Amino acid sequence: MSQAERFAHLLKEFERVGVDPNTISAGLAVQQGDVLRALSALPDGAGPAAFLSQLRIVMTTPAGADEHSTSRRDSA
Repeated sequence: MSQAERFAHLLKEFERVGVDPNTISAGLAVQQGDVLRALSALPDGAGPAAFLSQLRIVMTTPAGADEHSTSRRDSA
C-alpha cells in the first residue's frame, strides 16, 4: 500500500469514527499503526473523546497483546 493510500485510509477511519483530524494535535507522538488500531476498535460515530481514550489504551498495550491474551483464555 502506498503512502497516499495509507493516508486516505487513515482519513476514512477518522471520518467513520467521527473525529475531525484537523483538531488532533500535530504534536501527538504516535505511530500511524497505533492510530489505526485505536480507530479500528471503535464503532461508527464514537467521537473524539472515545478515540483519545482508545488511543491511550493502545499506546499502553503492546501490539498483539490482545490476541495473545485471547488465545490464552481460549486454551484454558
